[in-house]
Amino acid sequence: MSYRALQNELEEHGYVASDDLSVALHLALTLNRPLLLEGAAGVGKTDVARTLSTVRDTRLIRLQCYEGLDAAQAIYEWNYQRQLLTIRAAAEDGETGQSVENRIFSRDFLLERPLLAAITQEVPPVLLIDEIDRADEEFEAYLLEILSDFQVTIPELGTITATTKPIVILTSNGTRDLSDALRRRCLYTYVDYPDRMTELAILRARCAGIEERLATQVVGFVQKLREEELEKTPGIAETLDFAAALMGLGIADLTTDPAVLQMTLTTLLKTQSDQAQITLEVAGRIAGRAA
Repeated sequence: MSYRALQNELEEHGYVASDDLSVALHLALTLNRPLLLEGAAGVGKTDVARTLSTVRDTRLIRLQCYEGLDAAQAIYEWNYQRQLLTIRAAAEDGETGQSVENRIFSRDFLLERPLLAAITQEVPPVLLIDEIDRADEEFEAYLLEILSDFQVTIPELGTITATTKPIVILTSNGTRDLSDALRRRCLYTYVDYPDRMTELAILRARCAGIEERLATQVVGFVQKLREEELEKTPGIAETLDFAAALMGLGIADLTTDPAVLQMTLTTLLKTQSDQAQITLEVAGRIAGRAA
């Protein structure tokens, strides 16, 4: 499959990917390498993995990263309660020693977390390691074995090698620098806010039935709004919410009712300071330029 064919398939499922992103995805699939997507929040990085899993008709396994994430939440842990019950039952039956230990440290008592689950699937899943920059630097070390060799070492069981290699996509919002070791193991592309034509194509694909005039105004308004000094720049999801709100209110032209337009900005502006900054007059000015 060429990158153009992949790009078309993604678009058929509602994701409009740039040429750069389509090529990066194509290479990741062809070379069987993890792909690191970096960019601001809201540009559609996570949706890449979701849509790709639909296109490939395979399971999406997501690991949401956060500060303090460790191997127990990400890779595996033992089912301690079940182990204790088994030990007690064995003791009541007079069974002790190595046989009990072998039983409680078998795969039957292992709880698979996302990273281990991803390498034990019969059909290669899409493994989404979301917002890796939110995890501690130490956690990246846990990833290296998986991203390099697609295997997990468990002291009590040994090394578990991948049944099939997952399609790995990592996302980062750039809140901290990632290690060189992690970056070396990944292909990389930066996902930026879409240009006007791309965002218009996304809006047409996701908001069926939207009138062309309104779609053009919505995209123009959001593109101009992103040029303002905001705490949180609205992403693609906010654009879609904005369009849906306007359609739901029966608004066909952004310049018709400035007061209603101002109220719908709750879909775009997500902090108090941003809402205070974009006053009725500012919103009207932006709407006029978007029209």
